[in-house]
Amino acid sequence: MAHNLIITGVGGQGTVLASQVVATAAVESGLLVAVGETFGASQRGGSVMSHVRVSRDRRYGPLIPRGRATIIVGFEPLETLRVLLNYGNPSTRVIMNLRPNYPPGVLSGADVYPEPQTLEEAVRSISAGVFAFNATEIAIRAGNPVAANMVMTGALAGSELLPITVPTYEKVIEELFTGPVRQLNLEAFRAGVRAVREGPPAEAARAPA
Repeated sequence: MAHNLIITGVGGQGTVLASQVVATAAVESGLLVAVGETFGASQRGGSVMSHVRVSRDRRYGPLIPRGRATIIVGFEPLETLRVLLNYGNPSTRVIMNLRPNYPPGVLSGADVYPEPQTLEEAVRSISAGVFAFNATEIAIRAGNPVAANMVMTGALAGSELLPITVPTYEKVIEELFTGPVRQLNLEAFRAGVRAVREGPPAEAARAPA
């Protein structure tokens, strides 16, 4: 069976880069990988989804059928729920960032964004297990909020939901980046590993309302 992973968020959150790191680490681990992306209005903060299908002995098409995701890594809570409703099932495991990324309609007051706690409860009610934390706050602690994608990648690695070791991910990150960016991404990645294994810091466990 394939490990059917969806990494989802909105434009600008680095979901495609995260999927590249995961896919490359899977190849380094001797696994067969297929990757597909779907984009909304990504330049304006629209939905972005990366499909990563990992298998030991069979090649799969790049896009995961609806209802067949085994793992969802959500960079944004509302997008996490939306993708889970479309692609998840009662056996799906979820890793989600609780920090909202408000669309323009919400910022202007025209729309209302659900409470993050409500979104988390909804995700928990229709999945097999959830690790929910404020990855953005952890990335800020590591040096830059943009590195939240590496925090989320680290949480995936630390969860051991995929048959890929943490050192393999680190090797890929070291090869993809140079200088201060490499160090920032490694620190953010390692913070994500610690978060899922030890629990996030208390102040990073919940997103602000």
